Amino acid sequence: MVAMRYDPTVALLVVDLQNDFADPRGNLAVRGGEAVVHAANIEIAAAGAAGATVIFTRDWHPESTPHFAKDGGVWPVHCVAGTWGAEAPTTLYSDGPVVHKGSHGEDGYSGFTMRDPIGGQTTPTELDGLLRAERIARVVIVGLATDYCVKATALDARSLGYPTTVLLGAIAAVDLAPGDGERALEEMRAAGVNVE
Repeated sequence: MVAMRYDPTVALLVVDLQNDFADPRGNLAVRGGEAVVHAANIEIAAAGAAGATVIFTRDWHPESTPHFAKDGGVWPVHCVAGTWGAEAPTTLYSDGPVVHKGSHGEDGYSGFTMRDPIGGQTTPTELDGLLRAERIARVVIVGLATDYCVKATALDARSLGYPTTVLLGAIAAVDLAPGDGERALEEMRAAGVNVE
């Protein structure tokens, strides 16, 4: 039962449901992204009805960053701050706090941390502080993509001590290499993430 997942001590983290990932016209469209938006809306409504906290993460990149292939990275240009690609789909129920990541050129895979793509140093986002301010005891994660931002957010949540659940019906993988999504699920399970 969806409603049983949520109460006021739970946060639903909606990871990177943005046009460039979730819309087939996006620069880094994930197969199944539109279905993930629909599934996330069901979870957002259930969380809200139960008094849970809902927080959204978004890639929010500058026009040039070592994260992008044109600047030496691996990814096509995506989720540039202020563009259509960085915005939430109009069909997403996106009322709630937003944590922006990668806004100074960092790799922003996790909702909790960003990593300098050259030096490797990590810096925290405000997400952990938001959760602690709301006295959150447990997190549930939906969004895109399984093998990158969902995985990194789930692993960081576990390392910070949050019991963490990832919902299989509300995620999808990039699968840059075949099987990346399945390997990500195994890595999350091995770290103690509940995948259901």
